[in-house]
Amino acid sequence: MIEEPLQLTIKILDKEYRIACEFHEQDDLKASARLLDGRMREIRQSGRVVGTDRIAIMAALNIAYDLIQLQRARSSSEGDLTRRLQQLQDRINHALAGGANEETSVQGKSENLGQSGLDAPRERV
Repeated sequence: MIEEPLQLTIKILDKEYRIACEFHEQDDLKASARLLDGRMREIRQSGRVVGTDRIAIMAALNIAYDLIQLQRARSSSEGDLTRRLQQLQDRINHALAGGANEETSVQGKSENLGQSGLDAPRERV
């Protein structure tokens, strides 16, 4: 069964628009409309921009700018996280490699001492 798109009415700067959207997208579309309406009202109230088209362009530019800043911050933090994870992985690998060397050296010492029947050096808590 194919779902028909919804016809959703949104209001931006006191003007209504009918938008087709999927049922599962309606909450995000409503939130987007509220965000845009809020930004446009802020710009209109500032009095520096006149005309609905210009207000809409300024609001769109501001929202796009915010999106780019968020993407950059996310990319930067993901890079930091990747670097930190690599450092932790290196430390773990180094510790495991060191632990294997210690086990080998302890086992070698116990064999040299004639304690061949003990398994204790191989067991870890």
